[in-house]
Amino acid sequence: MAQERLADRAYTGIVDMINGDDMAVGDRLPSESRLAVRFGMSRTIVREALARLASDGITEARRGAGSFVKSRPSDRMLAYMPTAGLSATLGTYEVRFVLESETARLAAQRRSSDEMAQIEEALVMLRTALLSSAPAHDEDMLLHRRIVLATANPAFLAAFEALFPEVERIMRAGVDISRSRPPEVIGAMMREHEMVVDAIRAQDGDAAALAMRWHLSEGRKRLMP
Repeated sequence: MAQERLADRAYTGIVDMINGDDMAVGDRLPSESRLAVRFGMSRTIVREALARLASDGITEARRGAGSFVKSRPSDRMLAYMPTAGLSATLGTYEVRFVLESETARLAAQRRSSDEMAQIEEALVMLRTALLSSAPAHDEDMLLHRRIVLATANPAFLAAFEALFPEVERIMRAGVDISRSRPPEVIGAMMREHEMVVDAIRAQDGDAAALAMRWHLSEGRKRLMP
């Protein structure tokens, strides 16, 4: 636990350094040893933080050359996810890739006609909200939750709801950031949800799992500039 907290501190420190030093995409970060000295931590801790930053799309490692800035968290993103909590919030994506891909698969295999109708209704509600000026995160959460419910396994719902605070923060930020960009970005978000629902309707578990993972992957990318 202590190492995990230190890695969180290093993660936060590197993000603050990227923003505070006004580093540009493509800029090289200081070496692991220099970062370790800067933060008063071991290189092992710094290496763990860099691995997580790379997973979150903020940095990238180049063999033999070090780590480089891949994307800078925007001010709009940090308004929803302050740097102190950024590691925990973005870290939920790794859990969601596993959890929600499997819930989509099982929902496709097990959903009843009534549950399909509930999922369809949530999709319509999300479309209406996304095409208006409404926040839309409640509708987004509702659709994802109804897919989880269609697994007929309460354990999946318990796991999903344990992530609620972080997932809600991501959904709020995702819609807000997407609306600040060209209209086709919201259109892409809507099509991703439709692909998941189409696969569940067709009772194609593999397609549903793949569509959900694609949606989550694209959603994480949309948080970055």
